[in-house]
Amino acid sequence: MKTTIDIADHILLRAKEAARRHRRTVRSLTEEGLVAVLERLESEEQATVRPITFGGDGLTEEFAGKGWAAIRDAAYEGRGS
Repeated sequence: MKTTIDIADHILLRAKEAARRHRRTVRSLTEEGLVAVLERLESEEQATVRPITFGGDGLTEEFAGKGWAAIRDAAYEGRGS
């Protein structure tokens, strides 16, 4: 199928140079690039995050009501500067 797309001059110049160096066509580079982007986008859409939880009563009294910075500081206490 034929279509027309606008490509910024500096990108098209780079694509033409890369195609020449690798003995390919700009069309083949464009198709390969579109396939790569579509696959990445589709895999991002399918990615689901399942929370991992552990049985317990939540934070200890030491950290109740405190933010992540306090927890992080305690985890790294005595390590580094």
